[in-house]
Amino acid sequence: MKKIIVLLLLFVVPIVAYLFFASGVHSFTTLPVITPQVRELGPWESLDKKPVKLQGKITVLGFGGFDIVKNRGNIFNLNQKVFERYHGFENLQFVYICPIGTEKEVQAVYDKCAEITDMSTWKFVFAKPEEIMAFHTALNVKSELHKDFGTSDVYLIDKKLKLRGRNAPDEYVDGYDTFHPSEISNKFLDDFKVLLYEYKSAFKRNNNATKRQI
Repeated sequence: MKKIIVLLLLFVVPIVAYLFFASGVHSFTTLPVITPQVRELGPWESLDKKPVKLQGKITVLGFGGFDIVKNRGNIFNLNQKVFERYHGFENLQFVYICPIGTEKEVQAVYDKCAEITDMSTWKFVFAKPEEIMAFHTALNVKSELHKDFGTSDVYLIDKKLKLRGRNAPDEYVDGYDTFHPSEISNKFLDDFKVLLYEYKSAFKRNNNATKRQI
């Protein structure tokens, strides 16, 4: 009997503890606001010709640049690590701002991704390079765009146009590098799940309040 208890303590308890902390580590936190007011997108044409807005959506925002075909692996990484797991979440979208003149290249990347996944919540909009630069500058992030007006970083923007990230004394994060799958799997997914949890929790509270009123 003692041996069974010892085995339980050695093997079962650590596993239970890991599962508890892995699933609930962010249950009582919110993702800090880095930039309190992000600009709305301009009246830019999108790949599917439909209007694209950030307001009212949880947005993963990226900048494709002129070399989007060369850097398409960043989009594939994001698609496999994040989109495939969470694309069913309501009011979630993935938006890439690309330079005017890259429509054909973007369409090629889009079509390639569409062969293996649902791209209905992926949005690509096209703007002039100076507009892209101005929009990125207004995000007030530390990283800069590359010479092709693109970056491997993506940014988390909530429904109220607030840029989210980390601002702890020992760690500041305002963007997430999609070039390295490990950063997506760890840092980005951790923060992404916190933001989704915020909205899921708020939705439940609103539902409960409505029920009490009824």
